[in-house]
Amino acid sequence: MPAEITTLLTFFGGTGDLAKRKLYPSTYNLFKKGFLQEHFAVIGTARQELTTEEFHEMVRESIADFVEDQANAEEFISHFYYIQQDITDANGYAAMLDLNNELDAKYSLKGNRIFYMSVAPRFFGTVAKYLKSEGLITENGEYNRLMIEKPFGTSFGTAEDLQNELSEAFDDAQIFRIDHYLGKEMVQNIAAVRFGNPLFDAAWNKDYIENIQVTLSEVLGVEERAGYYDTAGALRDMIQNHTMQIVGWLAMEKPASFKDVDIRAAKNAAFNSLKIYNREEVAENFVRGQYGESADGTQKKYLDEMDVPADSQNNTFVAGKLQFEMDRWEGVPFYIRSGKRLAAKSTRVDVVFKKGLNIFGGDVELANPVLTILIDPKGGIEFKINAKDVTSEFLTRVVNLNWTVSDEDKKLTPEPYERMIHDAMDGNGSNFADWNGVAIAWKFVDAIQEAWDATREQFPNYVSGSMGPEASNDLLAKDGNEWVFKG
Repeated sequence: MPAEITTLLTFFGGTGDLAKRKLYPSTYNLFKKGFLQEHFAVIGTARQELTTEEFHEMVRESIADFVEDQANAEEFISHFYYIQQDITDANGYAAMLDLNNELDAKYSLKGNRIFYMSVAPRFFGTVAKYLKSEGLITENGEYNRLMIEKPFGTSFGTAEDLQNELSEAFDDAQIFRIDHYLGKEMVQNIAAVRFGNPLFDAAWNKDYIENIQVTLSEVLGVEERAGYYDTAGALRDMIQNHTMQIVGWLAMEKPASFKDVDIRAAKNAAFNSLKIYNREEVAENFVRGQYGESADGTQKKYLDEMDVPADSQNNTFVAGKLQFEMDRWEGVPFYIRSGKRLAAKSTRVDVVFKKGLNIFGGDVELANPVLTILIDPKGGIEFKINAKDVTSEFLTRVVNLNWTVSDEDKKLTPEPYERMIHDAMDGNGSNFADWNGVAIAWKFVDAIQEAWDATREQFPNYVSGSMGPEASNDLLAKDGNEWVFKG
């Protein structure tokens, strides 16, 4: 049985889709595993009027697929409480304070509090302000922590404004910015593979690596998210957060320890060395795209999607080259790409090593060894290396050493939100974005967006079901490289 975590967890947006689909089931899994036992309570708050019984039924339905013991589930549900509240009204926080104090005494919670913002980002600052002014942040507890969902701003300027608002109530070490990609098992495996194996640890630098590629490809189109997506695009929706956070694990220096403070310091050393492009460099190093119809005409182009302006210049595909001005990565390009309506759904990292010195002569051709970390939809690790062909003459071929996450392993793997909630309860910020990383990512992305805003692109420029515009391939070809993943 793991050590019990003592906490009061408050979900703002407690009747929302995320709470019902992810947050309550994740919290229940922590209860089943023994991280939460007797000394915890959960408050859900929203504008909707609900009785305690109605709220309990909502939670009961949300965890139904995970219940193996109904008595155990009912014990869990008994720790849930609900407050109807307008979070923009300071007066509404008095009842919450009373309930916080009541539950603190009832369950001996030691003043430990986590506030989870599952609400629109425009409310983050308001809620944080009232948590502070109305006395909900305890002075005598072991911790007070704030968990917030993306997006963290829509530009560096808006992100900085939000950071300043939150900083009035919470220190940066108390703010846990959620990027659920950092909670994915195979993203966390990057560190294990890199630092746990001397073979890779010693070779993770410019002397042995040709380039590193990060792909986040989707087969779906914008679906029903055009209202949001047309103002964000792939650049803000996928590159600024998920992609950059994965890159952080790949580019960072080796941390002094695996404590969150050292991990963040190592990541920030890399982020701070990221080259921010000027307008000419954006044109040289980044490609944007917007999907057109599929070759068979069964899938419509982006401009024909519901709620998309007919003249939209929004990007549904981005590919680019990142350069880190640090000794470890001198001359090593990091290629990234993300897009919708591509040939295959895949989130993956491909580390392309340099070719070995060919001592074999004759017709022997050596390939670049490639380490691949498969993140979604099926997790796994592949290592393509040179080996002797089976023919009698000495020729080489590429063989694939691979491991795939088994169905049994998958059942035991915590969902990202379960892992994130646990880590926040445990005070482990390793898998959360800190302000410096967020700020650098926004500055980098803002420079690209500003360059693109100054010019118009001829859209659409790639066929639905392809791997993006041809310019994406050209981007690598001019460096003598090519994408490992072809779809």
